[in-house]
Amino acid sequence: MLFRVAMRAFVSGRRPMSSGSRAGLGAAVMLLSLVSVVEWADGAQANYLGLVAAAPFLAAAFASWTVVLGVGVASTAISVAFALNGPPFRLATAVNILGVVLATGIAAAVAAVRSRQAERIAELSRLASVAQQAVLRPLGPRIGTMAIAGRYISASAAADIGGDLYEALDTPYGVRILIGDVRGKGLDAVRLGSIVLGSYRHVAYERADLRAIVGDLDRAVARSVGEEDFVTAALVEERGGTLTIVNCGHPSPLLLRRGQVITLEPPSPAPPLGFMPVVRPRVERLEPGDRLLLFTDGLGEARRDGEFFPTAERAWQLLGHGTVGDGLASLESALVEWVRGRLDDDIALVLMEYTGTQAVTTAAVPSWEVGTNGT
Repeated sequence: MLFRVAMRAFVSGRRPMSSGSRAGLGAAVMLLSLVSVVEWADGAQANYLGLVAAAPFLAAAFASWTVVLGVGVASTAISVAFALNGPPFRLATAVNILGVVLATGIAAAVAAVRSRQAERIAELSRLASVAQQAVLRPLGPRIGTMAIAGRYISASAAADIGGDLYEALDTPYGVRILIGDVRGKGLDAVRLGSIVLGSYRHVAYERADLRAIVGDLDRAVARSVGEEDFVTAALVEERGGTLTIVNCGHPSPLLLRRGQVITLEPPSPAPPLGFMPVVRPRVERLEPGDRLLLFTDGLGEARRDGEFFPTAERAWQLLGHGTVGDGLASLESALVEWVRGRLDDDIALVLMEYTGTQAVTTAAVPSWEVGTNGT
C-alpha cells in the first residue's frame, strides 16, 4: 500500500512515461517485491533492508529522475514499515534506512545526468538530420524529362550523414546530375561535400560545357583540402535525348535498356577532383524507358565472405521494374541482405528513367557533344 501511494504521488499528473522509464520502473518494482517477500518470510527481524537501496539504482539505468525519486520514496517507505513492525529499533536498521535515502539521492542525480546526455545526443541527431537534408536535398519524383529518385544508405546506425553526395538540377543546358564521394569520413568529409555541392549548384547553371564545370569543381576542392584529399565524381547531362557523362575517378554508371545492363565506361580514365582531371565525355543516345544508375563505391565494395555484391548482374532484376523509387528500395533491401546488415561504407544511389515527354530545350549543343562516345 505504501509503495502504491508513493508511486502515485510521483507519477500521477505527469506526461506519459517512455518505454525506458516503464522498463526501469518495472525492474525496480520486481526487486522491491522480491525483497519484501523474502523479508516477510524471514520473520520480524529486518535483515535484508539494505538490498532495497539497489532499487533506485536499477531504475536510474533506464528511467527519468522523477521516476527514480518515486522508487526511492517507495523504497524508504517499505524500509520504515518493516523496521517499525519488527523488534525494537536498532542502529543497524537506522543505518540501512539512511543508506536507502542516500542511494535515492545519488541515483536520482545519476538519472538526471543520463537524461540530459540522452537529450543532447537526440538533439545532435536531429541537427545531423537537418544538415543531411540541407546538404543532400531530396530528389524527384521528376526533373525535366527524367523520373528520378535518390537514396543515402549510412553505414552507421548512429549517423545519417557522410561524405557521399548527389544533386540533380534542371538547367538551361538540360538536366544535370552530380554524384560524388569524398575521401575520408566524419565532419571533414561533410564539410568538403557541402563545398562541392555549393559550387556545383552555382556553376551548373552558368557553364555550357561539362568540362568547365569539372574545372570549377576541381579548383573548389583544391582550395579546401590537403594534398592527399580528393573527391571522386561523375557528372551526367541529358539534353534532348542525348546523354553526356564525364567521370573523375568515380564508379561508372550503369545503363539499363530492354533487359540489358551496360557499363558506361569513360573513353579514358581521369583522376578525382583535386588532382586536376582532364576528362573526355562519353555520349549516348537515350531511348524512352532507359534507366541510369549512379552510385558511390560503397556499393561496389559491399561484400559477404569476400564476395562482392553482384551489382551489374542483378541490376535489371532489382531496378528494371516499378518506379525508380521502388527500384532503389529493392536494391537497398537486396544489398542489406547480402551483407547481413553490416556495411563498411556509406552509399549514395541515384536512379533515373528517361521518359522523353518534355520538349527539347533550345539551348545550344556544345560541339564536343556531336557524335558518340566522345568522338
